[in-house]
Amino acid sequence: MNKKLILTFLSSLLCLATFAQQALWGGDNIISPEINPDKSVTFRLKAPKAVTVQITGDCVSTQKMDTPYGVFDVPGAVDMVEKEGGIWEYTTGPLAPELYSYSFIVDGLKMMDPNNVYMIRDVASVTNVFIIEGGRADLYKVNDVPHGTVARRWYDSPTLSKTRRVTIYTPPGYETSGKSYPVLYLLHGMGGDEEAWIALGRTSQILDNLIAQGKAKPMIIVMTNGNVDQEAAPGESSEGFYKPSMQLPRTMEGSMEKSFPDVIRFIDSNYRTVKKKSGRAIAGLSMGGFHSLHISKEYPDMFDYVGLFSAAIVPNENVQSPIYDNLDEKLRVQFSKKPKLYWIAMGKTDFLYQSCVDFRQKLDAGGYDYIYYETEEGHIWKNWRIYLSEFVPMLFK
Repeated sequence: MNKKLILTFLSSLLCLATFAQQALWGGDNIISPEINPDKSVTFRLKAPKAVTVQITGDCVSTQKMDTPYGVFDVPGAVDMVEKEGGIWEYTTGPLAPELYSYSFIVDGLKMMDPNNVYMIRDVASVTNVFIIEGGRADLYKVNDVPHGTVARRWYDSPTLSKTRRVTIYTPPGYETSGKSYPVLYLLHGMGGDEEAWIALGRTSQILDNLIAQGKAKPMIIVMTNGNVDQEAAPGESSEGFYKPSMQLPRTMEGSMEKSFPDVIRFIDSNYRTVKKKSGRAIAGLSMGGFHSLHISKEYPDMFDYVGLFSAAIVPNENVQSPIYDNLDEKLRVQFSKKPKLYWIAMGKTDFLYQSCVDFRQKLDAGGYDYIYYETEEGHIWKNWRIYLSEFVPMLFK
């Protein structure tokens, strides 16, 4: 390489380094979101050429929306006001402690807050997030307490003829204690995957904090992928990068329930677990609640603790599977074995509320013991985080 080429090469490297530094350090020092002393929150976005800018999210307003899956509470939108220098701004009223999500709409185009690097994916939607501290929301924070370990593992499912991914939380001290631990199998809803509970549900933070407070027994949490046609969450499998969808095949037709013992065999073979009914719990939200109901009654000697969070109850009328046959008889057998806890939780405005009422009437008619927990609002992660933080302290007593 001659001297001229070397100089050209070095000049190119210098330009690239300069560009990288500008990408890291350039831009305006805009704070957004800014949590104010009264717990109101100010959002800012620099968009000097924009005509309209709005903010949407559960921190500003909600509205009802009809979907193929029912009526949901979805985020509304409010206008932001343009200030000096083309910076648009909006300040909420005081907000209750909670994990909140939001995004901006600029001239009709949804975008993330470029000044907030904290984002979460829910199925195919990505939003920014922030936490208002205090009360129950302090369970959702990373606090100065001993921390567990979160691992992504691959297991073989002979029933499904594929290798699949699972997220596993082990409690603080697991690696060195030599002890055996009980296991909670925690299942997601439709469109979710093995990342949902750990990201949106704040599972590791909730468990770390409850264990540190002495309110929960140290336990292993296993978060499966309930979509049996998937190896793993979108972008984490051999299928590569594709747009996530709620409309997946084979989600509530018996395959998940039939294949679930494959997961338990893997966990019991690779972790120090309490390998008996009294050492296992299963719970899930929506579709995961449906799976929890049917897995627990299909294998009545497998779980002593069952949690149904905003659960779907009955399969689609077009589904034919022996898993869902003889529900009354299978419930009779399950409850004759006296599970230590059967816990049902539902929001007052949830689109599945009436099916929950009907199922509770069935349990009442059979004289079966269960606990019912009701909250405000509907089919939302705010409720499912509450349910997890209420359910976990009751386990393995």
